[in-house]
Amino acid sequence: MEAELVPREGFDIKTVTITGVSRSLSLEGLIHNVETARNVLASLAESKRILRDFKPDVVIGTGGYVCYPVLKAAQSLKIPNIVHESNAVPGLTTKLLSRTADTIAVGFEESRKLYKTPEKVIVTGTPVREGFRRVSKAAAREALGLPQEKPLVVSVWGSLGAGFMNEIMVGFIEKALGSPSFALIHAAGKNGYRPMPEEMSRRGIRNAKEPGMEVREYIYDMPLVMAAADLLLCRSGASTLSELSALGRPAILVPSPNVTNNHQEKNARVLEKTGAAVLIPETEITDDKLLGSVSLLLSQPDTLEAMAEQMKNIGVGDATERIVDIILGYAGR
Repeated sequence: MEAELVPREGFDIKTVTITGVSRSLSLEGLIHNVETARNVLASLAESKRILRDFKPDVVIGTGGYVCYPVLKAAQSLKIPNIVHESNAVPGLTTKLLSRTADTIAVGFEESRKLYKTPEKVIVTGTPVREGFRRVSKAAAREALGLPQEKPLVVSVWGSLGAGFMNEIMVGFIEKALGSPSFALIHAAGKNGYRPMPEEMSRRGIRNAKEPGMEVREYIYDMPLVMAAADLLLCRSGASTLSELSALGRPAILVPSPNVTNNHQEKNARVLEKTGAAVLIPETEITDDKLLGSVSLLLSQPDTLEAMAEQMKNIGVGDATERIVDIILGYAGR
């Protein structure tokens, strides 16, 4: 994805040969990890060539496995380096890099204690696009042509969609239409946009948009839609949680079980603990349970307001500026 998006924004991009670590104990997992070990050696050499050519003042990595050889190369070349971990719990790459990184930037205050060198940890939060800070709820609703008084629920499970959650949302919409007390904007995702309307049609659900139940392939105006929402139904990836905290929007979180080290559930637990969100594991989710949770929260405006306040408190409003200050501090040396 980066190879396509980064040049579009006007920046050069270089790539290295790298693969992640398999946690499977199977023969395939062993073969994969042998190949990864070879790729680490190759990517370290590639990274050193790139860094010597570009001559950076500072190198920053954001926790993915592609960052490992680049930051290790920077460390061997004595270039100041920063690792940023947006998840609540450090992943394998961050753990390995944190031992020798000059600075560890983290998204959550609670994460500080999880590192062996807390003196190097700085809580910066995770940057979000400026659009998530510019629009009020009333202005967003007006821009979207939505009534100010009717609650809006926004449901999104990733840009590609999640087949299981789309199935849940079909039942959710079917039952919510029986007593449409709130509006819904649901993003089915690229892979779910055809199957979901087909399933709705098969169940006799037609003209759901008329009473306010809208199904889209993708929410292109996400800052506007999230700003207009009273409640979000979503996964708990670090970027999503940063957007929620920037806006101060309460959420029902259903963490994806198909992620490394179950980091989404760990993220969600942090928010659940503070009262900013409700956590429902995917193994426990049903359309009835989700609709019941939504209906209960919407019937308790004081609870929603308290959740929104807690969500806002978790966020770091100047995350971008904090990270830039660290980078410029090293560059100034």
